[in-house]
Amino acid sequence: MTEPLSVSLVDELKASAARTARSGTPDTEALALLRRSGLCAAWETGESVNRVVEEIATANPSLAIVLFQHCAVAARIAEWGSDAQKETLLPALSSGAVLAASAWSEPGAGAAKKVLATSAVRRAWGWVLDGGKSFTTGAGIADLYLVLVQTAAPGEDTESVYGSAGQSFFLVSGDNPGLVPDLGLDLAGMRGSATGFVTLKDCVVADTDLLGPLGEAPKIIAGVRRTGATLGAVSAGIARAALSLAEDHLARAGKLSSQSVRHQLVDLGVQVEAACSTVARAGSLSSADPGMTTLRSKLFATVVAEHVCLEVARLLSSTGYVVGNRINQLLADARAVALMGPANELCRELVAAPWLR
Repeated sequence: MTEPLSVSLVDELKASAARTARSGTPDTEALALLRRSGLCAAWETGESVNRVVEEIATANPSLAIVLFQHCAVAARIAEWGSDAQKETLLPALSSGAVLAASAWSEPGAGAAKKVLATSAVRRAWGWVLDGGKSFTTGAGIADLYLVLVQTAAPGEDTESVYGSAGQSFFLVSGDNPGLVPDLGLDLAGMRGSATGFVTLKDCVVADTDLLGPLGEAPKIIAGVRRTGATLGAVSAGIARAALSLAEDHLARAGKLSSQSVRHQLVDLGVQVEAACSTVARAGSLSSADPGMTTLRSKLFATVVAEHVCLEVARLLSSTGYVVGNRINQLLADARAVALMGPANELCRELVAAPWLR
């Protein structure tokens, strides 16, 4: 994608964001629009993922997160999938006929997913998955889930910072009777992202549903950041939206005649531009260490987005103190991205890991 989103699409996405901020439930009409938009095919390069996700996040951060996770799963299938998986799934993922989600997190596993309670037990006819996943974006709306499970007892693993030996990925269909989504989480931010729980109970999958080598999920996880696709793109879009909101409000209020106000906007604009540039650099894979750049772009963009939203809230003064003002939802969304995988604290640990070797 090189062109901005159409005005009509942006308007639809903004209207959806306002509705879901109130309801806390996913917007089926907006999801159908996303599926039909052609944007689900953005997964083919990290650069295109970042551009598309950033643009959508300026209007609807929740749907941007849904699309990012969809693209992440599609890219993993393209990289690690069997020929049959690629042939069957990739065209449907690109067209939007199949929407994908990741189910990695679970209670007690920690941000690094070192010890999982969700297990996969081999049977003569396949595998049986049991356990529960939390904070799964796309729960209940996805047609396909990439589920991280323990397939063997965790062994000594001094290499990986994220995940551990004995973990594997399975592709589980959304209509599998052993997979039950629950949208009981009442989120402060990303309220339209369908982020909730997924319960796996006697969830039967075939050997052909295994993605990548058995027991080597950490290798797949480690390769994710080297694609350049970064959640920082969502944060960059949020920061742009907040800055635009401030500019529009201050212009209407006649406050741009104040030099101090103009200079505040200039400074915020510089920070937003820097965040967008860092995200773009991650997607271009042009740095000496693209994986590190991807992690740093997430850290930097999330910090910038939250800071810009806070500063814009101050510039809006009492206008921004009204619950329905968009800046409050943008701020909550900005905070949410910092908690999403890899969470910022884990990002810092991943960036710092080489210094311990």
